[in-house]
Amino acid sequence: SCSGYYKWLKGSDKEEKDHQDYLLIKDIFDKSKRKFGWRSIQMKLNEKNIIMNHKKISRIMRKYNLITKIRRINPYKSIMKKSQEHRTFDNKLDRQFVQIVPRKVFCTDITYIIFNGKIAYFSVVKDIASREVVGFYLSKSLRMDIVFETINNLKENIVSLDNIMIHSDQGFHYTSPQYINMIKDLNMIQSMSRLGNCIDNAPIESFFGHFKDDVDYKECKSFEELSLKINEYVRYYNQERRQWKLKKMTPVEYRNHLLTLK
Repeated sequence: SCSGYYKWLKGSDKEEKDHQDYLLIKDIFDKSKRKFGWRSIQMKLNEKNIIMNHKKISRIMRKYNLITKIRRINPYKSIMKKSQEHRTFDNKLDRQFVQIVPRKVFCTDITYIIFNGKIAYFSVVKDIASREVVGFYLSKSLRMDIVFETINNLKENIVSLDNIMIHSDQGFHYTSPQYINMIKDLNMIQSMSRLGNCIDNAPIESFFGHFKDDVDYKECKSFEELSLKINEYVRYYNQERRQWKLKKMTPVEYRNHLLTLK
């Protein structure tokens, strides 16, 4: 029929347009090693001055089976016993993850990294307001030095730590008298998650998840090579990796943006 012909003709035009848009999306998707969702793809398209609705991106990704790799939950979270001399602190943060003043509330934790049959430990301090990594340290062991060196790195990046809250879990590093005294001497405010409640420290868990998605650390042959990769990733994360919830800015750009609002 005449109406059927024009309906088919309209559909064929859409199919051709979909295919052209698919090629643009697939190019970005493949370069991300199949890790980008529609938000990251839309931001990359915007960088090329290409405006595309998020519903259209999602539809094309479903249509052409562009399935994003989903970050897996870490099944190996070791919990170390605390001795009687160790102290815990109240959860002063209380999941108040929406912060608008940078350099006021930090969170910290340690994750393990398996590479070339070996294990390294990555300690990070993150600014909750800007999502910027403000201090980090990579260690071959879980000795107390890992948190001391992390705080030393933090002191190099932040001029004054006075009255800044630092939130952690109840791991033995953060409840140890040495660490508590170090934080007290810096006049920082200590806060801790409830026992066995990783959601209380969700911002730092989110960073570790993205790190393990984005970095091919398993390919590293040596500790030094891993260290170089981590240093490069922290620089990339802070200065180049745009985030949807940061108004499509990088953490450093968003921190500067927040400072202008004060």
